[in-house]
Amino acid sequence: MSTRVFTMLIAAAISVAAVGCSSGPQGPAQAADAFLQAFADHDVQAAADLTSAPEKAAPAMASAWDQLQAEQLTAHAGDARVSGDTATIDYSYQWRLPRDRVWSYRGQLQMGRSEGRWSVRWTSANIHPQLGNTQTLQLRAIPAPRARVNERSGSDVLVPGAVYRVLFNRAASNDPVGVSTALATALREFNENITPEGILAAARKADGAYTVEVLSEWEYEQVSSDLVGLSGVTFGRQWDLVPTDRHFAPDLLNQIRKTVIDEVDGKAGWSVVTVNSNGADTDVLKEVEPQTSPSFSLSVDRNIQNAAQHAVDLRAEQAMMVVLQPSTGAVLAIAQNEAADADGPVAASGMYPPGSTFKTVTAAAAMTEGHAGPDTVVPCPSRITVGDRTIPNYDLFSIGDVPMSTAYERSCNTAFAKIASELSGEDLRTAAAALGIGPDYTVVGLPTVSGSVPRDDDLVQRAEDGIGQGKVLVSPFGLAMVAATVAHGSPPVPYLISGHPTEIKGDRPQLTAQVVDGLRLMMRKVVLGGTAERIADQGEVFGKTGEAEVDGGSHAWFIGYRGDMAFATLVVRGGSSDNAVAVTRDMLTALPAGY
Repeated sequence: MSTRVFTMLIAAAISVAAVGCSSGPQGPAQAADAFLQAFADHDVQAAADLTSAPEKAAPAMASAWDQLQAEQLTAHAGDARVSGDTATIDYSYQWRLPRDRVWSYRGQLQMGRSEGRWSVRWTSANIHPQLGNTQTLQLRAIPAPRARVNERSGSDVLVPGAVYRVLFNRAASNDPVGVSTALATALREFNENITPEGILAAARKADGAYTVEVLSEWEYEQVSSDLVGLSGVTFGRQWDLVPTDRHFAPDLLNQIRKTVIDEVDGKAGWSVVTVNSNGADTDVLKEVEPQTSPSFSLSVDRNIQNAAQHAVDLRAEQAMMVVLQPSTGAVLAIAQNEAADADGPVAASGMYPPGSTFKTVTAAAAMTEGHAGPDTVVPCPSRITVGDRTIPNYDLFSIGDVPMSTAYERSCNTAFAKIASELSGEDLRTAAAALGIGPDYTVVGLPTVSGSVPRDDDLVQRAEDGIGQGKVLVSPFGLAMVAATVAHGSPPVPYLISGHPTEIKGDRPQLTAQVVDGLRLMMRKVVLGGTAERIADQGEVFGKTGEAEVDGGSHAWFIGYRGDMAFATLVVRGGSSDNAVAVTRDMLTALPAGY
């Protein structure tokens, strides 16, 4: 072996031995890489040992991980600039924080060499370039404002807020009678139906505490001093959507609240701030603004809703009204009085025999099939026999042979029973669908049933259906669709919450313009000289009255439209249809000018 080769092997062995005895990386880039890797691995002690001040570095880096609630750190070294025993190494950090938050930035590590070993000169800038040595990082959440619900004109009807449930546990009270009286006295300001007897009766039935009333935060503040300390009374505070006016469409808003409650939260924002040793914020290093969920806009018109509500509230019987906008399908009002509220959302989904309002469907079927038109002369005797059934007119009135429009105007049962008997089994069902009754409407926020019109191949049954006294059932919503269809010329698509489309299942055949014009002519005659003359002073109103005989009396109906506003009014067992016309008139007279 030559002397040169031997010398090279000895040198290589010495070099390997020197590396093996080294206490760390030999270059500044390698030292920086090792520090960054340990920091990214959440091994803060190993990272600290590669710095000039391990006792300061370890707690500072641990605080960064903890205060940022960090899930992951990716760290990379960049360019290196070396000058003798010092060096500057660029770094880039990307923190992954909770809820998929990502924070990226760049900085520089200052390196130094002592006794042949490179290390990171410790400073808090090794964590973030703007972090001072006596400061810490903190992750902050920025709550997103919750969405609000507003009506057609933009005013709020439901707003985010706190509600207080007033709970009463009779078993935990040392004076149930006295507490019930105190509760009723305090809460009657917000709910006039609350009584001591009612509270005590409900408390006896309840298994434990029951909710006496739900109060908004403002309402709770008004009466809390009277309620706190009552034996057996406790309170539950929770977040909710709170009505701005508890008297505005309460049943409808409750349905809407249930529909949108899970969609009102926006996306929270977040920030990373620096905090000094006194706990005060000193700088914002990163900020992401919250994303507010857009407000929900209802089709409901405050003025129409209030007018309709006022009108139905004047009746002692169950009374309800649905108002639609024919041109758009917007639900302008759903009003029902407290008597109706007891049966649930019946204005939109309750099923009732329609009485003579259904003659609108029968007339549409007759015109569609070419059996009769407005000018076709039909008999209107006091009674008519169809099969084995004798059908009378109200009070056995008779007007002889008259145009169908006059029979419609005077609501002649005998004429329309005969017309219906001459139709085929599917004709009424088809005409009803063309007018909006029968299809299933999934209106977001509003449970609806339009009605049920069965196929009738039986002559007698078809005659009874034709005057709304057979197997046909409709809701006020369904008959409001009839009125809106006549006004618009085709069935509109009803909706309640903007941006939430309505799904419709079932065919809705198109009426011809001739049929629509015929229905409009007849509905106008009803108001000008027929059974709805009471409302003739309320502008150009088109309508149809109806009385549906039921056990214990008869339902009073009135459907129609004025301008771009279609309506259906029902007074359950209200007797004469004139009572439903009166309720509708009360609604129209309560509207501001311009409606």
